[in-house]
Amino acid sequence: MNKCASKVMEKMPDIVLAYGESDEYSFVISKKSNMYNRRESKIISLITSYFTSCYVYYWRDYLPDVEMQAIPAFDSRAVMYPSDKNLRDYLSWRQADCHINNLYNTCFWVLVKSGLSQKEAEKQLCGTLSRDKNELLFSKFGINYNNEPEIFKKGSVLVDVVNPQGNTTKRKKPRIAIQHCDIIRERFWREHPEILNPK
Repeated sequence: MNKCASKVMEKMPDIVLAYGESDEYSFVISKKSNMYNRRESKIISLITSYFTSCYVYYWRDYLPDVEMQAIPAFDSRAVMYPSDKNLRDYLSWRQADCHINNLYNTCFWVLVKSGLSQKEAEKQLCGTLSRDKNELLFSKFGINYNNEPEIFKKGSVLVDVVNPQGNTTKRKKPRIAIQHCDIIRERFWREHPEILNPK
C-alpha cells in the first residue's frame, strides 16, 4: 500500500501528503494545484486507477509466494475542506482511528491465539476502554503496547522530501519519504509548512 501511494505521489506531484492505514489512503493535493483543471472526476479516477494498477504491478515484489486471490479494487471520493483546521481535524481523526483499531485488533488476535474463539474474544473486549486493553495486553500476555511498531499505531505519512515547497515548475524527481509519525500534534506541521502553505 505504501509503495502504491509513493508511486501515485511521484506520478502526480501536486499531491503534497498521503496518509495511509489498513486498506485506506488519503491524498492531500496542494491548494494551489490546477491539476486536470481541478476536475473532481478526472482526479479521483486517475488516482484510483493508478493506485490499483500499482497494487497489482508490485504485488510479487512484496508477496512473491502468495497468489492474489481476487482482483483488487479501490473506491474513492474527493472532499474539499473549507479550512486548514478542517483538513488537520480529518487527518487527526484518521490517525486516532488507526490507533484505536490497532489496539483492538492486537488484543483480539492475542486472545484468539490464546485459545478463545473469535466470538469469545469479541465479547471479552466489548465495552473496554484503551486503558483496559493496555492492561489486558500487559498483565495477561506481557505485551507493552507502547513497544508495538509505529506503522501499526500511527499509520504511514508520505511527503516529498526533494520538492518540499509544492513547487511544480522545474521539479527534480520526487523522493517520497515514508514516516510513521504523529500528525495530530504541532511538530509535524511546523516541520512541513509547505503542506498547508505552498509557495
